[in-house]
Amino acid sequence: MLGFIRPVANLSRIFSKRPSPCQLDQIIRLSPGRLDSFLGFSSFQMEDLPSGKRLCKRIGTHNGKFHCDEALACYMLKRLEEYKDAKIVRTRNQKILDECDIVVDVGGSYNSPTHRYDHHHRSFNESMYSLSNGTKKWRTKLSSAGLVYYHFGQRVVADVLGPEVNENTVNLIYDQVYGSLIEEIDGIDNGINAFDGDQRYSITTTVSHRVGRLNPKWNEEEVNEDDRFAAAMELVGSEFCETVRGYYSTWLPARSIIEQALDNKLTVDKSGNIIILETVCPWQDHLFKLEVDSDSFGSTKYVLYEDKSNETWRVQAVPVRPGSFENRLSLPEEWRGLRDEELSVKSGIPNCIFVHATGFIGGNKTKEGALQMAKRACAQSNH
Repeated sequence: MLGFIRPVANLSRIFSKRPSPCQLDQIIRLSPGRLDSFLGFSSFQMEDLPSGKRLCKRIGTHNGKFHCDEALACYMLKRLEEYKDAKIVRTRNQKILDECDIVVDVGGSYNSPTHRYDHHHRSFNESMYSLSNGTKKWRTKLSSAGLVYYHFGQRVVADVLGPEVNENTVNLIYDQVYGSLIEEIDGIDNGINAFDGDQRYSITTTVSHRVGRLNPKWNEEEVNEDDRFAAAMELVGSEFCETVRGYYSTWLPARSIIEQALDNKLTVDKSGNIIILETVCPWQDHLFKLEVDSDSFGSTKYVLYEDKSNETWRVQAVPVRPGSFENRLSLPEEWRGLRDEELSVKSGIPNCIFVHATGFIGGNKTKEGALQMAKRACAQSNH
């Protein structure tokens, strides 16, 4: 259950004298909806808590319109042992924030030893690259989500995956999750474009957009903002966990397959430009990383794998970067857009099925035919 303390009204309006710690404990442990019922109005001021009576840890963040970064930051903190029972205090009152154990996305300060993780002040320009002294490649300015992820993310990932997962695996997943999810949230929250030049179309379905739509609308009445923030935490938390577990269950097992294919590439062709996947799997991310690790980046031009849906083989050009439509070496221009017998005659290779009009992929009825297509393409590029 997500616990909230909402600083709005004064307890003296309800209690004739200051509440006892027992009464306060009852209040604080109530969910937002039950708290409204118990108090008779929305919430109370933290100033009314007796000094020295710290009943639980508090995670501070701002009230008002919320964003994906602080929702995810709060979610990740709540997965940690020391904050799992912490209450979330949403306020911009600095005196109240000063009493919190950890503060995210508000307060005008980044100070890890005191657990202050804001990114809005003028002097802040940290990235994964800068904080890691260059050991992490990402240079996008961090939001509160990125800051919390940098300092606590490996522990959060380990908690999601469970104790049986080793540290090396956690570190691999940690990097993948930052590059595929957290960096996007950092960039959007800091207003950083993902590309240069004019935007050709709008993207409105990111997790940041979906969290944004949970904010109360301008013409909605009697909306509980803290309940909406709790829903935002649940939404982005689900996305986070799905990403972590997805990389562990589907992305990571492919790594050994790509490693084996790279180890065998000289037996496929002496050029070392072609690899064969004995099992089809996600390969682009692993290929790029493993090439860097082996000082062979850019050497692989084509990847061959079986299309089990119709028992044929594919030859696919490796892009210049993951997700790019530009290839290291496209299939020959004179093959592009041709099919079946016409393609076999043009290429001089039997059993051809097709070559895409852009030259990024082709097909052959046999493994040997697909390999011939890749070898012929490599040979033509050298003339």
